[in-house]
Amino acid sequence: MIVLLIAFLLAVFLLPNAWAKWVLKRHARGRNDYPGTGAELADHLLRRLGIEGVEVERSDQGDHYDPQARRVRLSPEVHDGRSLTAVTVAAHEVGHAIQHHQGYAPLLARSRLVAVAQRAEKIGALLMMAAPFLFIITRLPGGLALVVVAAVISFGTAALVHLVTLPVEFDASFQRALPLLKEYVPPYDMPGARHVLTACAFTYVAASLSSILNLGRWLVILRR
Repeated sequence: MIVLLIAFLLAVFLLPNAWAKWVLKRHARGRNDYPGTGAELADHLLRRLGIEGVEVERSDQGDHYDPQARRVRLSPEVHDGRSLTAVTVAAHEVGHAIQHHQGYAPLLARSRLVAVAQRAEKIGALLMMAAPFLFIITRLPGGLALVVVAAVISFGTAALVHLVTLPVEFDASFQRALPLLKEYVPPYDMPGARHVLTACAFTYVAASLSSILNLGRWLVILRR
């Protein structure tokens, strides 16, 4: 039963991320019948939609839209790729630029929440590492428990924020990017494009589960 429980938990925590990576890789094969790269499509869509001041650039920090810098940042594979994954991911990130351009409130709230989640996760890691030393130095009753609770809250906040922002990702995928892709992607590729758009959104589910798994790992370390 314990082995089955561990296997189930590993599946719950790891499968969403593995599935998303598999989908993106499956459709990353270069296509000679596609007229442009992911970056070229993103730039074209921004100009076509009249979204001024937003630039498309290559990034080594993954595909994302930065609302503060007003940049659609694409990984080298997407930026220079001429594949279904490349053009679909590029359209998804343009979807966020469209949200920003239209003043989509959940995106603006997401930007603030993501910053909070990143800080909370860093604080959580620091508290987890400091907890044993603080307990040894102070020997205060309940001191270790207090630090652990604070760390749990920090990691829990990170996980919660990733889940809360999931609707923003689905909106960028299916309300913004999908209608545009129907004009550029052949009909026989649209089922694959839908899978890629779902994978783009599910990366946030994977990030949330990763935060929870990280919390469990630290709790096990502290218990030892």
